[in-house]
Amino acid sequence: MTFTGRFSARSLAARSLVSRSLAFGAALIFAALLGSAAQARVEIDITKGNIKPVPIAISDFDADNPQALKLGQDVARVIRANLERSGLFAPADPKAHIQQPAAMRVQPRFQDWRVINVDALVTGRMEVQADGRLRGEFRLWDVAAENQMTGLALFTTPDNWRRLAHLISDAIYKRVTGEDGYFDTRVVYVAESGPPNQRVKRLAIMDQDGENHRFLTDGKFLVLTPRFSPSQQEITYLSYFNDRPRVYLFNIDTGQQELVGDFPGMTFAPRFSPDGNRVIMSLAVDGNSDIYMMDLRTRARSRLTSDPGIDTSPSFSPDGRQVTFNSDRGGTKQVYVMNADGSDQKRISFGQGRYSTPVWSPRGDLIAFTKEFQGNFAIGVMRPDGSGERILSTSPSVQEAPTWAPNGRVLMFYRERAWDGRGRGQRVRLFSIDLTGYNERELPTPIDASDPAWSPLSPLIR
Repeated sequence: MTFTGRFSARSLAARSLVSRSLAFGAALIFAALLGSAAQARVEIDITKGNIKPVPIAISDFDADNPQALKLGQDVARVIRANLERSGLFAPADPKAHIQQPAAMRVQPRFQDWRVINVDALVTGRMEVQADGRLRGEFRLWDVAAENQMTGLALFTTPDNWRRLAHLISDAIYKRVTGEDGYFDTRVVYVAESGPPNQRVKRLAIMDQDGENHRFLTDGKFLVLTPRFSPSQQEITYLSYFNDRPRVYLFNIDTGQQELVGDFPGMTFAPRFSPDGNRVIMSLAVDGNSDIYMMDLRTRARSRLTSDPGIDTSPSFSPDGRQVTFNSDRGGTKQVYVMNADGSDQKRISFGQGRYSTPVWSPRGDLIAFTKEFQGNFAIGVMRPDGSGERILSTSPSVQEAPTWAPNGRVLMFYRERAWDGRGRGQRVRLFSIDLTGYNERELPTPIDASDPAWSPLSPLIR
């Protein structure tokens, strides 16, 4: 894969696609589309509270033949859905568009877009080239300033069009917010089916919008709590074989799995260190649950806690220097932090209720948690020193297992809900919510879903 030219959202345009080429098809090739360097007026500060979405129009992409035209319509549709789902953009209904795609090959007629009250416009073009490759091109325009904010051309195979749409969505998100996008990511989760006393649980994976869904395991053995590696190609998960908990490494692209070991007393799968070379876990040894570290290359284990209480759910900080975990050593379940060598253990949660499953943000600025108080279950965040606690979602239904989008601005979790108003049966579904707490969405899955894990972004080409 190559990248050439100058591009204002350079860090996004330079993402490597090599690590996912097997799962997503042929790699994409990027080229910049140079535009005006004038200061754009369309910007969002997403660090603030409730944000008014940016009115934006995403025109169907222009094309010269029916195949490319259909792909252009599909790409535009996915971009609209991605941006709308983020809560930061309000895409205009395509039926309200005045100017047609073919008329904007050089530049839009901006007055036609001001009439429908949009601040930003996305135009594009799709071409199926002689060698069979698909060329997708987009431009983001500031309607009020009448200039191009950014642009990008991508080359791939026609069956890889959906990923092209996600990458364009990321570029738009990056240019308007200044933050990395999260649309070119995947989610692995536990797919659940069957009656409560014979529940079948297997691993499944999909794009962040629920598309490209597939099962990774066959359901013969119970699986729990998958975790993504920073390399993005592997996950760890917990499986029960003859009623004994085992930890496996699973390569998503090849389908190969490797047994890490048997771990009696384990209830959560390990989490990777930021460098991917170690995992951290909770183990029950001689009746006492403590936090342990394991080197994946040598399988050597080191013990980090030695408290009579139950220490569980460890999670690394993004720099690998600290660990947050859950412990009842003070009488109730609370959130603690410590150095990665086990030193300087201290409690950081002091609100009312019981705290569990802390997970450090990829940005390092927040720790997400689950909280139970007065019969309600909440998903919240706090700073690593325990200050600034905020509840993002609360429900009388059980909701657990927060996982971060790679940009640290959105959380996903699962919630159990009654099938009907009389409380008969339970449905388990995935939800996402942003840090404002105002944009909660259900993520579509073909069957019940729990224990989500959000993938990281692809690595950058330097």
